[in-house]
Amino acid sequence: MKQQSLKRCPIGIQTFEKVIEGNYLYIDKTEYIYRMVHGASNYCFLSRPRRFGKSLLTSTLHCYFTGKKDLFKGLAIEKLETEWTEYPVLHFDMSLAKHVDKETLESMLDVQLFEHEKIYGKPERAVTLNDRMKTLIMRAYEQTGRQVVVLIDEYDAPLLDVVHEDENLPVLRNVMRNFYSPLKACDPYLRFVFLTGITKFSQLSIFSELNNIKNISMDEPYAAICGITKEEMLEQMGGYIEHLSLSQAMSKEDALLKLKEKYDGYHFTWPSPDIFNPFSLLNAFEDGKFNSYWFGSGTPTYLIEMLRKFHVLPSEVGHSLQAMASDFDAPTEKMESIVPLLYQSGYITI
Repeated sequence: MKQQSLKRCPIGIQTFEKVIEGNYLYIDKTEYIYRMVHGASNYCFLSRPRRFGKSLLTSTLHCYFTGKKDLFKGLAIEKLETEWTEYPVLHFDMSLAKHVDKETLESMLDVQLFEHEKIYGKPERAVTLNDRMKTLIMRAYEQTGRQVVVLIDEYDAPLLDVVHEDENLPVLRNVMRNFYSPLKACDPYLRFVFLTGITKFSQLSIFSELNNIKNISMDEPYAAICGITKEEMLEQMGGYIEHLSLSQAMSKEDALLKLKEKYDGYHFTWPSPDIFNPFSLLNAFEDGKFNSYWFGSGTPTYLIEMLRKFHVLPSEVGHSLQAMASDFDAPTEKMESIVPLLYQSGYITI
């Protein structure tokens, strides 16, 4: 494969439509999407570390549920899906609500609700955030005649930065609980609900009230729903490996070994394929270098604070640790060990 024939790597692009229409490299994950949306549960939660493709996955779901069939030409789901029904989609991005207080958080939620209310309208009596969410879902259902899809990306972002704060965490958690609470009451009007995040917080309605929410984070069928497997890399990124090996004046075999050493080894269940970090891999191919891209993009504040809370030194991270599977389902603010959070944040793996 000639270098000029390689598609551009979608560095920092989290919109499926832009990736496809811009003819960027796309690693096909649509088979997992089909499996998920036609599964037993209409409520799914996926936990993955930062910069692992959660937002792109959510955007792909958005395009699928709005019936944009043309974008999926040549992808796995094109052969699997036969209906391509267009549903009303309410898409919320909570990544914008980091390092915020109660008033700022409520203001940001207000703005996101308002964007959807411009389409479906807002009754005067709907004032509180949860009332507005409820009426928004019901109006979208009534006006389109179809059940509603709710996509919430990085649902836990407003809470992570205060997870170590006994005073602020309950305040922000209460705001988010009220915002999410209508999802249970609106069940008859909902086709599908999907949430992404890094970790799991207790006392949020999505987990305490929606007892039918399916946490697929550690389910074997979804182990590779985000990230890039070795097979995907070899089959779909051969030209990029060749270009990288030429840039580094090394054989293709040596380049593969170096890629494995630097960016491989994520496991999200057992058994699990080896998962390469997509942010690091794409940057390495784009630059023709082996740099520490993911780690260099910044360590989250919440993790530093939680290391202090558990009296764990950074030098202690990375040694062989043991934990029960049940530990990973414990609410974040009630964890008795730093291990689950280190795993969910991507600093240790199974």
